[in-house]
Amino acid sequence: MLSGLMNFLRACFRPRSDQYSHTSLDTGGRQDGLLWYKDTGQHVNGEFSMAVVQANNLLEDQSQLESGCLSLNELGPYGTFVGVYDGHGGPETSRFINEHLFQHLKRFTSEQQTMSVDVIRKAYQATEEGFLSLVTKQWPMKPQIAAVGSCCLVGVICGGTLYVANLGDSRAVLGRAVKATGEVLAIQLSAEHNVCIESVRQELQSLHPDDSQIVVLKHNVWRVKGLIQVSRSIGDVYLKKAEFNREPLYSKFRLREPLKRPILSADPSISVHQLQPHDQFVIFASDGLWEHLSNQEAVDIVQNHPRSGSARRLVKTALKEAANKREMRYSDLKKIDRGVRRHFHDDITVIVVFLDSNLVSGASSVKVPNLSVKGGGVSLRPNILAPCATPTEAGST
Repeated sequence: MLSGLMNFLRACFRPRSDQYSHTSLDTGGRQDGLLWYKDTGQHVNGEFSMAVVQANNLLEDQSQLESGCLSLNELGPYGTFVGVYDGHGGPETSRFINEHLFQHLKRFTSEQQTMSVDVIRKAYQATEEGFLSLVTKQWPMKPQIAAVGSCCLVGVICGGTLYVANLGDSRAVLGRAVKATGEVLAIQLSAEHNVCIESVRQELQSLHPDDSQIVVLKHNVWRVKGLIQVSRSIGDVYLKKAEFNREPLYSKFRLREPLKRPILSADPSISVHQLQPHDQFVIFASDGLWEHLSNQEAVDIVQNHPRSGSARRLVKTALKEAANKREMRYSDLKKIDRGVRRHFHDDITVIVVFLDSNLVSGASSVKVPNLSVKGGGVSLRPNILAPCATPTEAGST
């Protein structure tokens, strides 16, 4: 029966080779079907590797690595910025973050003349406010944009310090060498905001003691108001502003009771880590990776193979695991086109940032060339309709 289903899917959803054009903002990136990758590159603090695999009809994951000056003037500070933006309900919010968050960060760094937790928090706030303005403008013509949002994971390495900020359920994991044993341990650096975590449910319940339905177990999955799995995000303004939780928004997103106060938050969890010589690398990835690999499994894969291609190797390992869970071959999974592919796995973004202790400990005032890399994906040429598009449930991550 599975083979019959596979044949049907291939017949219906296999694209013609001339239907797509491959786009990337970085000429060093390559495309292999739905997989975009940049196996190796150099940032201020060492090497890096990036990979993105598309599952949704429109890629909802966006990502970037920026290296060099972290302010608007060339006086610095200098460092590395990493962003992974896992969108839900559509690509609009993650694309908006990809275009604006780093620019806001550079502006606030220039104002304060240093990198800090406050700079990062203000950059998040400005990005949230900017997207709210966009929703306000587009609401009369495109009301469903109120139900589009994105997780937002950021890492900033500057002056020997690593800042990790997060909204939602993407994750940053550090690989730290243990001298005594020679092993490399996985240390999770990011706090997550998914209501599958009991402490996150408790936080929401304490903030909304008058609402017994603030978190609901629906189809064996915990969701905020039965709608969305994450409690913090950029966008999702239908759960933040009452004026966007009404008609003409689709009825499935409208709450029965009027929205008295914001349910979701855009206030990121931010942690600060002084990097040590035994800190080897950091894996930044959307939850599509962590659905299939544990923190330690991911660290072991990076540690036990050459640096080049690390991100692509992690993505492929996750895809093979996704195929195994459905009792199918990886080679068959690769033949399933975007849209339908979402039934088998999520969009997955991975950025592996290697840490050269000699470079990390260097002064953040040392001027270096700027580098900008943005994760790619498959894009349709104008006037080409997506084949047999199947919408995924907005608000799931």
